[in-house]
Amino acid sequence: MGAAPRFAESPNGLQRTLILALGTFAVGTDAFILAGFLPDMATALGVSTATAGAAVTVFAAAYALLSPVLATVTAQLPRRALLVMALVVLGLANLGSAAAPSFAVLLATRVLAAVGAAAFTPNAGAVASALVRPEARARALAVVVGGLTIATALGVPLGDAIGQWLGWRAALVAVAVVCLLAAAGVAVWVPFVPGNPPVRLATRLAVVRNRSVAKVLPLTVLGMGAAYVVYAYSVPALAASSIDESATAWVLALYGFGAVAGNLASGYATDRWGATRVLTGGYVVMATALGLMGTLAATHVRAAWLVGVLGAAWGAASWCQTPAQQHRLISAAPQEAGLVVALNASCIYLGIGAGTLLGGFTTGHGVTAMYALGAALALVALAYLHITARVAEAPRPRPTR
Repeated sequence: MGAAPRFAESPNGLQRTLILALGTFAVGTDAFILAGFLPDMATALGVSTATAGAAVTVFAAAYALLSPVLATVTAQLPRRALLVMALVVLGLANLGSAAAPSFAVLLATRVLAAVGAAAFTPNAGAVASALVRPEARARALAVVVGGLTIATALGVPLGDAIGQWLGWRAALVAVAVVCLLAAAGVAVWVPFVPGNPPVRLATRLAVVRNRSVAKVLPLTVLGMGAAYVVYAYSVPALAASSIDESATAWVLALYGFGAVAGNLASGYATDRWGATRVLTGGYVVMATALGLMGTLAATHVRAAWLVGVLGAAWGAASWCQTPAQQHRLISAAPQEAGLVVALNASCIYLGIGAGTLLGGFTTGHGVTAMYALGAALALVALAYLHITARVAEAPRPRPTR
């Protein structure tokens, strides 16, 4: 345990977190890159686009379910070794996906990729905190989380562009290369950080028995489900709005920049106006954006600039949820902040998987129905937010004597 304080005082600690950010960038890109070339991948593997969307669902569901299990199983491993192994697994899984001869093999490699991602992301933040002085921890965490947000803004459009130029298999190879480079960087530049004391899985999940936490977590699944009904199928969905393949990357980039802006603005707005108001605004914007995009697709109106604006609003509304939801969860269980944030991350991926699955079921009914379902789920999330907020804020009856 003596090594951790020494590196905590290192002036290079904050710079070392940059290599961890490269790893989270790889994880974020890998999580969403398939959306950029789903139709091409489906054609190559002989399945429908709706079926191919299961690759996104499987990754998200495996991440959500395996994350607490892996945290328990790997608790005592030294952090550097764990991070390197996680990135190597993620890199090899992407190489396997790139070489997949069939859709079944692709699904298996996506589960393996989820293992690497679920082992890396939470521990990257913990290691970043251990490498810097206490007053610099927020900045270190921001750097690491920044890798994920940059992936949302740039990683997916870049992957889409590579997929168009060189093919979808080359795009997955590119992600694998980034993973392996990050693994090498962590092995060389990140110092030894010891593992943690073992914590039973039942103990990790016990916080769900807190009624306030149990009321907040389903909203994450609902909200992210609404946001991702269309996302995995964005290429055919945007094509229905007269956005050709060459412009798809630009719309996805606008979505990503909107996501980054929404995430950053949400933190400030939640502190100033409260989580309920921020989430209310987010769900209203999401429902409106998806509804208007569905209307444009149904009426065959050519308005690429409007689709870009709506895509940015959709991204902002999708990712403004996370800071506000984390704020609500930490307020509900301040002594279990780390556990509830980790559970919220699992619910984010569970919502992404559920939304993608629902989107796949809807593809046979047309793009307009898909947009309508996403907008409807956003309104359901809005209703759930206000019902549970009123219950939480309602005065408890005084006991009678």
